[in-house]
Amino acid sequence: MTTLGDAAELDAAIGAVDWAALPPGVVRADLDAPSGRLARIVAGAEDAPRVLLVPGATGSKEDFLLMIPSLLAAGYRVESYDLAGQFESGGAGPENLDPPRAHYDYDLFYADLRAVLDAGRAPAHVLGYSFGGLVAQVLLVAQPELFASLALLTSPPDVGQVFRGVKRIGRFSGATSPHAGASLMLWGIRNNLNRVPPERIAFVRERFAQTRRASVDDIVGLMKRMPDVAEAVAALPLPKLVATGRHDLWPEAQYREYAARIGASIAVYDTGHSPCETTPHQLVRDLLGLYGETDQTPRE
Repeated sequence: MTTLGDAAELDAAIGAVDWAALPPGVVRADLDAPSGRLARIVAGAEDAPRVLLVPGATGSKEDFLLMIPSLLAAGYRVESYDLAGQFESGGAGPENLDPPRAHYDYDLFYADLRAVLDAGRAPAHVLGYSFGGLVAQVLLVAQPELFASLALLTSPPDVGQVFRGVKRIGRFSGATSPHAGASLMLWGIRNNLNRVPPERIAFVRERFAQTRRASVDDIVGLMKRMPDVAEAVAALPLPKLVATGRHDLWPEAQYREYAARIGASIAVYDTGHSPCETTPHQLVRDLLGLYGETDQTPRE
């Protein structure tokens, strides 16, 4: 396995990235899910141990591009998809359900994730990024047989109204509507308050053009009422990891408390909310350690 020092050096050497270009060996393979057609990317042998990377609100499958080559090299099949209403899955939504519904809700996102997992080898190693981690935890409790491990990447370390723990402004979050909260989040991203590189913010702004605003509003609302499944997650014996950045939206101490609550190991990187972009080699190193608890002989 790559040493921590080597992984850190590789992360430090990351240069300009074309976020619209798929790595070698990665192909598009859309999937029909309950909410509609989901844009998906896949790479690796179908019979290899499987890793599914689930993005968060306003995100997409491309958020994991820097992780995929290392996971492939370790012998894993890697998949990701755009959540319903997000980027190239913008056409997927509650109006496509049977019967149709008016809003994106947890049941929609659980059913879509289940459909993606059912489309390949199970159990799979599932990483949920931010809101994707909330969805993954609830499906894990409902269908643990689908999961070989669970990794939560900067996924809100709380239940109920998860924004209340956000640094500085969390105490005001309960008074804002989902639409107002989404507006604030989108304003911050569009104006690059996190100071990401020019090529990254250009991709993110283009992605917004295909993301349905209603899906973002509804997701923010869902993040204000996350079901309390922490004890049920803790009771499941599969390997778990909580990974975050030292400068994330939620305090490091809260992540450590939540990891202990669900029986997960903890990894903290010297970055912000997006270790998949800024410290991907260190993150993959820790994921491979997690997967090694179940996959004794990954493919070469």
